Amino acid sequence: MIRGLAALVLGLTALGLLLGAAGFGLPQSEILWQLRLPRTVLAGLVGAGLGLSGAVLQGGLRNRLADPGLLGIGGGAALGAVVAFYWGLSARFAPALPLGGLAGAGLACAALFALAGRAPSAPSLILAGVALSALASALLALALALAPNPFALAEITFWLMGGLQDRSLDHLALAAPPILLGLILLLRLGPGLDALALGEDVAQSLGRPVGRTLLWAAIGSALAVGAGTAVAGSIGFVGLVVPHLLRPQLGERPAGLLPAAALAGAALLLGADLLARAAPLLLPLSQEPPLGVLTALLGAPFLVRIARQVAP
Repeated sequence: MIRGLAALVLGLTALGLLLGAAGFGLPQSEILWQLRLPRTVLAGLVGAGLGLSGAVLQGGLRNRLADPGLLGIGGGAALGAVVAFYWGLSARFAPALPLGGLAGAGLACAALFALAGRAPSAPSLILAGVALSALASALLALALALAPNPFALAEITFWLMGGLQDRSLDHLALAAPPILLGLILLLRLGPGLDALALGEDVAQSLGRPVGRTLLWAAIGSALAVGAGTAVAGSIGFVGLVVPHLLRPQLGERPAGLLPAAALAGAALLLGADLLARAAPLLLPLSQEPPLGVLTALLGAPFLVRIARQVAP
């Protein structure tokens, strides 16, 4: 399974380097290195962060509907980036956009644990995350309502839909280190998640500190998802869908899903990005559809399928 997913990621990466606005083929070296390479690598990294975060949070919170947006970290990252848009910082200093997103994710993570209390548990984290998500959504709506001009409103709205167009090596250099660090932290949580799957009391009796496991899960998700949101905008459903796709093949044990979830998330977002690139070539579209819209179109029917499975 792991080898098959790794081969799929490599194949989609190669296709991403060959497919562009002009069609399929090997581009000039500047286009390859300055445009297609950063975009393709970012798609893989962002997808890996979303997929792995979803698997960790569903295991740690023992909630199959948990995804990175549940804790409010993605909303905080989006709000930080929108602040950079709103005050014109991104126009004067290009890295201000991803830096603002990273700062928003960090503040959201700190607020999450401040609200969850000294001994965070799964219910307290979920409640705190729902409150943070609602607050971030309200502030985002306020920023859109008070946009200084229609051009700023259109730019903010399009960015919030998610996408990787025109991402450069600078964006890759800013986003890759925190995403990779987040992936490393999340991959190390397997034993703690297996213990948590038996219940918090059982995990404590086995010597697995519940609060520490959940803390590192939130920090890893903040790094991986926050940095991804900072450069790619809001991309939903990847973290929710990936673990459900893998469980029929790999079983219910949370630790057994983690490496595969990272690879499957990367493959899913690489495939969605290829669809976004190919759409203007195959359909009468003036520009690429937002990447977040495509992932929502793919994920919403899957969510309906889950609802039907759990319905009495």
